[in-house]
Amino acid sequence: MTILVTGANGTVSREVLRALAGREPVRALVRDKSRAPDLDGVEFVVGDLDRPDTLAKAFDGVDKLFLLTPMGAHAPAQSMNALWAARQAGVEHIVRLSAIGAAHDAPTRNGRLHALSDAELQQSGIPWTILRPSNFMQNLFGAVNGNELYGVFGDGRVGVVDVRDIAAVAAEVLANPKPHAGKIYTPTGPASVSLHDAAEEIGRALGKPVRYVPQSPEETHAALRDAGLDEWMAAALTEYRAAYGSGWGDFTNDHVATVVGREPHSLADFIRDHRDRLES
Repeated sequence: MTILVTGANGTVSREVLRALAGREPVRALVRDKSRAPDLDGVEFVVGDLDRPDTLAKAFDGVDKLFLLTPMGAHAPAQSMNALWAARQAGVEHIVRLSAIGAAHDAPTRNGRLHALSDAELQQSGIPWTILRPSNFMQNLFGAVNGNELYGVFGDGRVGVVDVRDIAAVAAEVLANPKPHAGKIYTPTGPASVSLHDAAEEIGRALGKPVRYVPQSPEETHAALRDAGLDEWMAAALTEYRAAYGSGWGDFTNDHVATVVGREPHSLADFIRDHRDRLES
């Protein structure tokens, strides 16, 4: 049984590959093998989700698929191309990484685009499981500048989740998909936290005072553009800033524990394990 993982250079897919390596034959899709991550037990194959003619060989012999498409305006087309290749290859189960709150009326364009691809998968005839995780704890990497923390929550609270826990859920479903067929999971952490809480935890870990600097949606958009993001991405993240600031992500659940059989990592766990990556 061969599992194919797309988006192999991304934060989530790398953790999924680590979680799967040694359990079953694993293949990872990359556009350029020279940029493939250094992971033992993983076969890297070349293919581009923007070019469906490059996918047949990569999907040949694949039984299960972890489908991740990069955030962007072209994500639905990339998901469609992967789904077509999966259908032609006879893939038996797809685990799709969607987004928190994905729906046709979601307050973010990213959530609305994911809703389109979720619906396409649900109507594909291929057994599926959809993951709609909360905001990643890993988004805190590089968010500390001196004694200040920046982020896109406003003053809201969010049930942030460690990507390692998303990967653990994905790996468990891929290894044993039947009980999870037709289910949608929203992995969260164990607590809903604010970035004020995160600043306090990071300060303890770094041994210095760190304060969170909230920004308005307009300030967030300007800062993202100044950082070099294009207009689409800056606007999409600004939409998340407005949504999270209104309390949209303020919830937790037991989905990680239900699937994996253990509690998810806390924010304190995450900060302790990644202390060296938190300062920019």
